[in-house]
Amino acid sequence: MTVENIAGASLWNDLSLPVTERVDALIDAMTIEEKTAQLYGVWVGASDQGGEVAPHQHDMEEAVDLDALLPSGLGQLTRPFGTVPVDPALGALSLARTQMRIAATNRFGIPALAHDECLAGFAAWGATAYPVPLSWGATFDPDTVRRMAAAIGRDMRSVGVHQGLAPVLDVVRDARWGRVEETIGEDPYLVGTIGTAYVQGLESAGVAATLKHFVGYSASRAGRNLAPASMGPRERADVLLPPFEMALREGRARSVMNAYTDTDGMPSAADEELLTGLLRDTWGFDGTVVADYFAIAFLKTLHGIAADWADAAGTALRAGIDVELPNIKTYGAPLTEAVADGRVPEALVDRALRRTLTQKAVIGLLDPDWNPLPAALHGADLNDPAAVRGRIDLDGPENRALARTVAEKAVLLLSNDGILPLGRPRRVALIGPNADEPVAVLGCYSFPQHIGVRHPGTPLGIELPTLRDTLAHEFPDAEITVALGTGIDDGDLSGIREAARLARESDIALVVLGDRAGLFGRGTSGEGCDVATLALPGVQQQLLDTLLDLETPVVTVLLAGRPYALGRAVEESAAIVQSFFPGEEGARAIAGVLSGRTNPSARLPVSVPRVPGSQPATYLGARLAHVSEVSSSDPTPAFAFGHGLSYTRFDWTDLIMVVEEAPTDGEFVLTFTVRNTGGRSGTEVVQIYLHDPVASVVQPVQRLVGYTRVELQQGEARRLRVVVPADVASFTGRDHRRVVEPGELEVRLAASSVDPRLTARVTLTGAVRHVDHTRRLHATLEQEPVDQA
Repeated sequence: MTVENIAGASLWNDLSLPVTERVDALIDAMTIEEKTAQLYGVWVGASDQGGEVAPHQHDMEEAVDLDALLPSGLGQLTRPFGTVPVDPALGALSLARTQMRIAATNRFGIPALAHDECLAGFAAWGATAYPVPLSWGATFDPDTVRRMAAAIGRDMRSVGVHQGLAPVLDVVRDARWGRVEETIGEDPYLVGTIGTAYVQGLESAGVAATLKHFVGYSASRAGRNLAPASMGPRERADVLLPPFEMALREGRARSVMNAYTDTDGMPSAADEELLTGLLRDTWGFDGTVVADYFAIAFLKTLHGIAADWADAAGTALRAGIDVELPNIKTYGAPLTEAVADGRVPEALVDRALRRTLTQKAVIGLLDPDWNPLPAALHGADLNDPAAVRGRIDLDGPENRALARTVAEKAVLLLSNDGILPLGRPRRVALIGPNADEPVAVLGCYSFPQHIGVRHPGTPLGIELPTLRDTLAHEFPDAEITVALGTGIDDGDLSGIREAARLARESDIALVVLGDRAGLFGRGTSGEGCDVATLALPGVQQQLLDTLLDLETPVVTVLLAGRPYALGRAVEESAAIVQSFFPGEEGARAIAGVLSGRTNPSARLPVSVPRVPGSQPATYLGARLAHVSEVSSSDPTPAFAFGHGLSYTRFDWTDLIMVVEEAPTDGEFVLTFTVRNTGGRSGTEVVQIYLHDPVASVVQPVQRLVGYTRVELQQGEARRLRVVVPADVASFTGRDHRRVVEPGELEVRLAASSVDPRLTARVTLTGAVRHVDHTRRLHATLEQEPVDQA
């Protein structure tokens, strides 16, 4: 049977009709097997023999018989580019042919929706490797992140991918968690604003953004991956949910991925109150909820709340998961059989199907003129691989320039005794395991580290200069000598003596330490690479301490996926430069900061601990979460959230309270001036924190409610007007409703969470007021130039 002779076929292909009518016509014509086929993905090319690219990958079915499967249709294609190395143009052609096969085989001519990873750039061979999300957070620059995401989205669409599995909106609660590099930071407002910008960029290119992981994944006990989460309802409501709320409301993300989280005995994949009650009924989300890989099967295998695959399928479907990823396990035959014997209502299948088909219709996959062949391949001889290969460039000059911009805005100067910028050094000792390592700049979801490591001998696909390469270019007259000293985590002490010798003979020692990104124990940072303490991996601290014992000045440079305690280096390093896996242009960005070509402007998205065992600890804590007289343990960080230095100076003056008393539905208004009083142009990051000294439930000492980057030439000043709505003072009250309470507050205008420059004391008046998800979310900052006369 073909699409032309199915009754009503003209309806779902009729673009003049509303999408709802087209989708309803399709659903009415489908058998139960055809319905469920739209609710799962297939991972072509992934092995079931181990966990090369996903945890519990071995739980997949041994093989997928596409010939038997495709007549019923197919919902999604899992990671057509993020599975094996393939030339982008050849991969696009292969995907187009697969899509034509899928559409030609099922009765309705429906292709699959193709999804892939895009956490630090499109995870495809030869695609630009951008900085990891923790570096996005360090920029405090939503506009640049939005541009980056739009570029990533355009590259994905150019090869036929429709959905991206990003951004990660988990708020860091314990930096021992291996996936810290994938997060944006430890503050929900920073995570929300940067994450929302990423969503807006990706969606502007026509790629459906997928918010993950909903919700609480980062609150796992002891920072262990997939461990149960210890969080109360207020922590979930006030810390972990707001980024998702913002990204849905302002970013209009079209997909959400559930978390693996077990919260107080309830797995997210089974939580109807969360996935349907809150997400859909309260927030009004109308997109698709996709399963994190194997999450539905985990209801049986890991959580133990489902008796069999059919039980797992029914539980997840009832909770609100629409699509099973990455492969067919529960939503295929087990679900079909459960519907047939009455264990699962077909209405639940239809509910999920309506959402998935609506998404396909909006993307254009139900259009009668749908064509999967990328524009770049039009006119090519598709039967000649040589004529196709190389026709698509996923790492062109514009991408690389954008990657460098993001990286430069993300490199942090944590301390500096005046040694930086270096000027024209004569003899430089470049020491450490990341000094001359190309992939040291890449996170675990970059293609080379995520997939490429499983294919030894395959070229990286992108240019990755090392820090040694870029320093040689940055300082052409310097004599640069290199010593490994030790490996990332091999515990080898044999190279430390030689490293010390080189340092003694040099004018300065640049010590480049940090992480190796990987997966499930193959790295020191990344998914499944959790740690017991925040001490530097291996014997890197011993190498660093040995060099600090010398008279040669030491500049500590970190290429890492999480913050580390640095021991005596905090006080004794001449300078500390921190970069969180800054991507393919990261080495150039770091060299630019060291030389002074770039004036650093990044700010810490996570606190840097003073001691390695002070976890979990973030700035976003109540009074008793900070240093106190009732505990001998001091969690005070070495460098606090929001901290970052510049090569120039800024003065903050002339605070004027325009409106300092407002009702609980009003707003405060204030103005002040920021002036660059240093010797060169630079960027100050103005941060607005709110302190509520008395509330009906325990509150954090302070929390971020707004920020902006102020770019100033030498001597230039800007007048900033700040509007703080009462809504941003809201929190989850005793009755678990969000409330704005009258009383006194402090608005702290700060250069970091521990560096308030100006403080405004304000008062909320009137009655207690309840607010919901439609509340105002931002304190706004507007800039005006100041007359220099």
